Amino acid sequence: MRLDTPRVPPLDPSEMDEKLRERFGDRPILNIFRTLAQHPDLMRRWLVFGNHVLAKSTLPARERELVILRIGYLCRAGYEWGQHVEIGKQSGLTDDEITAIAEGPGAGGWSELDRALLQATDELHGDAFIGDATWQTLSKHLDTQQLMDLVFSVGQYNLVSMALNTLGVQPEPGLAKLPDA
Repeated sequence: MRLDTPRVPPLDPSEMDEKLRERFGDRPILNIFRTLAQHPDLMRRWLVFGNHVLAKSTLPARERELVILRIGYLCRAGYEWGQHVEIGKQSGLTDDEITAIAEGPGAGGWSELDRALLQATDELHGDAFIGDATWQTLSKHLDTQQLMDLVFSVGQYNLVSMALNTLGVQPEPGLAKLPDA
């Protein structure tokens, strides 16, 4: 975690905009949402796009989580990493694969597609562009919509990582810790 305390404190659910509270029902509300609730209009609009990337993307869940964890690692976003380790496991990533994500595309054992997904994430993070060789490899495995969802998934979670880091959103107890760089 970059900050030990929040710069923008999470709201108590009782302080949240009523429409946002209704959206979560009786479920516990994560710190990311309690923090973003400080700006209800932004949060409502962002949730539409975030919901597409997380729940309606054409990328298979395992591949989506592979790139989300990689961008979270590259951005040094401890909150993002901790939340998505759990989601990644539910989506089919193994403990060994999660450990290897920190090493990136150069780690042994990746399939051609996994290596290309990690490479694409590194390229988007470093240069805001997927190079031709990586694109060609991805194109052997993914259709046009999946390729577009890949770019937007990395971009979405780069944005989320920036917000989490800068706002100082603190992880819920018990989440996995971000591996050292």
